[in-house]
Amino acid sequence: MEPLLPAARVGPKGGRREKHPRRRIVDAIFYVVRTGCAWRQPPKDFAPWPAVYRYFTWWHDDGTVERLHDALRDQVRVADGRSAEPSAGLIDSQSVRTADTVPVSNRGFDAGKKVKGRKRFIVTDTLGLILAVHVVAASVQDRDGAKRSLLWTRLDHPSIQKVWADQGFSGRLVDWSASILGRELEIVRKAPGQRGFQVQPKCWTVERTFAWMTAHRRLAVTTRPILPGRRPWSGGR
Repeated sequence: MEPLLPAARVGPKGGRREKHPRRRIVDAIFYVVRTGCAWRQPPKDFAPWPAVYRYFTWWHDDGTVERLHDALRDQVRVADGRSAEPSAGLIDSQSVRTADTVPVSNRGFDAGKKVKGRKRFIVTDTLGLILAVHVVAASVQDRDGAKRSLLWTRLDHPSIQKVWADQGFSGRLVDWSASILGRELEIVRKAPGQRGFQVQPKCWTVERTFAWMTAHRRLAVTTRPILPGRRPWSGGR
């Protein structure tokens, strides 16, 4: 990770060296994401929380977090004997409740899942590694909310020719993907007569990614507001 981090900020006349080792900064960020605690609450073994939060916002806003994510994902794919750029992907959505601080204007109610909050759409490769993320109100239908995630995947990963999805994405979205994006959206359908939950071919990979995400308490409840006019990070937030 170290070579991908930006150089230390210095003043016009040079400035002093960074006070806290960056390893302690990164470890503190991982601690907050894993435990779900507030920025002020990590143990004193880490760097002071104002410094940790300052580094996090700096690296997030200048794209460092996205570059780190993409570089590490490519390394995992290559280590698995695959090309760094995927040729196929999977898309799914998950409705999650939001914190009380989230404005009512950008959250909704998912009548199917009985969840009041937001819905996040993710596109992954066939290993379950994230390629794109988009967050909307939970009341948005899958067929409508998936368009932006598919568009970003098409722009950022033009090598992808096919995306698999479950039956919630069937219908006009399949035609839209073919005519607008020039990519195939294949629907994985349940077996005839199936009752109850069963693991579906292909789709289980993206569902496993959601399980990985919710194991990190900071990602189990969404708190960030949706900023109008600003494109969220395509690799996940």
